[in-house]
Amino acid sequence: MKHFKKATNKHLGELLIERGVITHDQLEMALNYQKEKGGLFGEVLVTLKFASEEDIAQALTSQYGFPYLPLANYEIDQDVINSVPENVCRQFCLVPIDKIGKSLTLAMADPLNVQAVEDVELITGCVVQTFVSTATDIRSTVNKYYGKPK
Repeated sequence: MKHFKKATNKHLGELLIERGVITHDQLEMALNYQKEKGGLFGEVLVTLKFASEEDIAQALTSQYGFPYLPLANYEIDQDVINSVPENVCRQFCLVPIDKIGKSLTLAMADPLNVQAVEDVELITGCVVQTFVSTATDIRSTVNKYYGKPK
């Protein structure tokens, strides 16, 4: 199993406080909410409307060193799209964006999801490189290339 080395030892909440995205009070409320209801901390902050998806993606970028890629105007080759089945893209909230030889680049809402990366590597026979994008951007891109879900 892969382990990701943090570019900084600061927690997501600390990074967001430093960036002026959330306050200490909002951090405490979000942690309590997460304790009660579960879920990823970034998703909790978005649910509570304390942070945007972009805020979380940018913080993950600085926390782990994953590059951030907004997908709105990104064009993807159909062969690249065809390399990963639609159901895998929807299940793991990811989309393939580029392929060079045996290297496949994915945009993922949760780039720390090792299971998703391993599954895509198994399906495609490629080594996966990951970028961070927002769940909304990824869902829109998946709908654009694979069609709306039935």
